[in-house]
Amino acid sequence: MVHFEVEGRDGDALRKLYSEMFAWRIDANNPAQYGVVTRDENVNADGIGIGGAVYEVPETPSPTWRGPSRADGYQGHVTVYVEVDDVEAALAQAERLGGSRMQGPDEVMGGLIMGKFSDPEGHLIGLVSRPLRQMTG
Repeated sequence: MVHFEVEGRDGDALRKLYSEMFAWRIDANNPAQYGVVTRDENVNADGIGIGGAVYEVPETPSPTWRGPSRADGYQGHVTVYVEVDDVEAALAQAERLGGSRMQGPDEVMGGLIMGKFSDPEGHLIGLVSRPLRQMTG
């Protein structure tokens, strides 16, 4: 697991709760107000931790999102992300194993490739792969 997201209807309230509860510095200073929690600021005494984000359900989700929208009353979700070599191959495998592709693959910040699928019980799981230039360099 390499990343997490907490997405909900009131991004400001969510960021306030998580920043105060866990002493996270959440940087939402970007056009999407995607509140980034860096790994370096989210580690335990042994230096173990992951980065993530706390943000508001967007009015317009990714063009590849196959789930409900904010206008449909979508409340958001908590997603964990697993790093894979190939997001498209992993999404196809999830579908073969009984899951449903929910998003992606999409290129996002810094050239990362991400996607999401739901398992047979509806749990949302994220997938991410680093850009080829980062994987080989």
